[in-house]
Amino acid sequence: MTHCTNDTATLDRQAASAADGATPGVFALVGNPNVGKSVVFHRLTGTYVNVSNYPGTTVDVSRASARFERGAEVLDTPGVLALPARSDDEHATMRALLHENLRALVQVGDAKNLRRTLALSLVFADLGLPWVLALNMADEARARGVGVDLQGLSKAIGAPVIETVATSGEGLQRLPEALKHAYASQGPAHRFRYPDAVETVVMQAADWITARLPKTPLAPRGLAVLFLGRDAEVERWLAAHLGAEAQQLIALREAAESASPEPLSTALAQARAAEADRLAGAYLRKEVPKAKLLSTRLGRLAVHRIWGLPILLLVLFAVYEFVGVFGASFLVGLTEKNLFGEILNPAMEGFVRAHVPWQWVADLMVGQYGLWTMGMTYALALILPIVTTFFLAFGVLEDSGYFSRLSVLANRAFSLIGLNGRAVLPMVLGLGCVTMATLTTRILHTKRERVISTFLLALAIPCSAQLGVVMGMLSGISFSATLIWLSSVVLILLTSGWLAAKLIPGRRIPLVTEMPPMRLPVIGNVMKKTAGRLKWYLVEVIPLFLFGTLLMFVLDRVGALPWIIEKGEPLVTGWLGLPKEASAAFVMGFLRRDFGATGLFALGHQLSPLQTVVGMITITLFVPCIASVMIVIKEQGGKIAAAMLGLIMPTAFLVGGIFNMILKHFW
Repeated sequence: MTHCTNDTATLDRQAASAADGATPGVFALVGNPNVGKSVVFHRLTGTYVNVSNYPGTTVDVSRASARFERGAEVLDTPGVLALPARSDDEHATMRALLHENLRALVQVGDAKNLRRTLALSLVFADLGLPWVLALNMADEARARGVGVDLQGLSKAIGAPVIETVATSGEGLQRLPEALKHAYASQGPAHRFRYPDAVETVVMQAADWITARLPKTPLAPRGLAVLFLGRDAEVERWLAAHLGAEAQQLIALREAAESASPEPLSTALAQARAAEADRLAGAYLRKEVPKAKLLSTRLGRLAVHRIWGLPILLLVLFAVYEFVGVFGASFLVGLTEKNLFGEILNPAMEGFVRAHVPWQWVADLMVGQYGLWTMGMTYALALILPIVTTFFLAFGVLEDSGYFSRLSVLANRAFSLIGLNGRAVLPMVLGLGCVTMATLTTRILHTKRERVISTFLLALAIPCSAQLGVVMGMLSGISFSATLIWLSSVVLILLTSGWLAAKLIPGRRIPLVTEMPPMRLPVIGNVMKKTAGRLKWYLVEVIPLFLFGTLLMFVLDRVGALPWIIEKGEPLVTGWLGLPKEASAAFVMGFLRRDFGATGLFALGHQLSPLQTVVGMITITLFVPCIASVMIVIKEQGGKIAAAMLGLIMPTAFLVGGIFNMILKHFW
């Protein structure tokens, strides 16, 4: 049931907030995934967007100035399936709720799925912040014969409720007024009361927090509910502010759980789900639906047991063609060969050589390992076109509603290597560019999934440039040579994924995703999100390319690169059975994957068919290029990157040597 009760702590916080009115603060958009939150964000903020990692996480958030209030900001938090937080996205959202200077919350919900929306609303109602519920995609709900008694629901949850259609802007003009009403209506707090046994524990924990932390960013009741539900972010926040006293609160929770037939987190979630069902039943209006929408038919067809797979393959092929072929081949050809290779690099080299009197400085700028000729050329001419086409393609998949369906269809296959269906996109895009694909692992929910995917990309997924050289060399031998290479790479991919899933701590996260309706993407929204993501790339990633280039310059200057090539010759000639000149190809492969394959290709008739197959297997599994390594360091940290390299290099040579010994008996 819902009822009204006085909450003096909430009133005190509101009075303090009013006194601090000179600080505009932040309006946070919160809600489930795939409810149109990012479209609402862009409608409320305009064009300038700052996309970055949220502090303490690897999760992207968008932040921009609000159009409707001077000086205020809008924060687009990651979509949450539920609170307390379990996934990385939910942890980032919870950190924002605890650490941002929040003025109010705007919960964006799906008007077609009121029960799911309200289960989350009941958590926000306890947090003690002014909040508004915006039921988005109201046009799609109306087309399905679904309506909501807005006034009745507003009274029941104690917050303004508005209907919106973010794609057209409908209803969003009412949001500023609704926020004003949210401030005014915060008098007696409307809150959901849990079953008596659970409610008693909630009140005890809330009173305990109030006595020790009279001023908190969120209401003590909301903190108590999340703490009792084992939200790790709230536990860390309370431990940081309470010190050793936090153990008393933990003891309270453990005592309550020992006296309960089920975990408190389960009891809290079940009570909210039951109340959400009751509210939805009371305030939903069923109307006669219109004819079945084309989007509904397309959505069902996309996951059909017969037609779903061909559509999936067609979409993946289209994405690969757009990103891997158009982006990685055509656009990169224009930028790397024509723009940089024929115009910018010669001009820059001529200018530097003519005006810089110190040879080593000139080499640092425009030499073989120059900051411009290698670092900026890689970042702008090679990677930027690929990243841009990927961000565009991903924005279209995201906005159209197909990405959720793609994940569902691929889920069973990826469960074999400890991942869920969301990993399909990074793996397929790795065939275009492993560096860019490593960036896309951010769409995965947990660090464990991102580590496994990054490792497999670095080990066994050849980029399009390398793949072209490899296939060209093998096709000149025989089809069986190509089949041996392909079988070895797939075997290593599956084996390594299976082992990584067993050895890396944690468990596979089941795929839980909302199936949004299929719809035409909003081009403006796709372009704005792409622009924000590209800004992040230019600001945060390019310095990594320059650092990697500087490292190669230093290694070359001190003679380390020739030394590495010389020391690698016995391993290459003895274990792999290749000519000693092949040692240099592996070092070049670290600069760019296709350089390594091309180095072996240049040996031409010096390689027998057996040596060609062994060389192609080894170079495919060898370390990714320096650009990919820099991105792995950026995304996973230096220790994990070093561990990956420490596994990949021995694995590549071990597998190559084993195939060398086996194939000697058959070739």
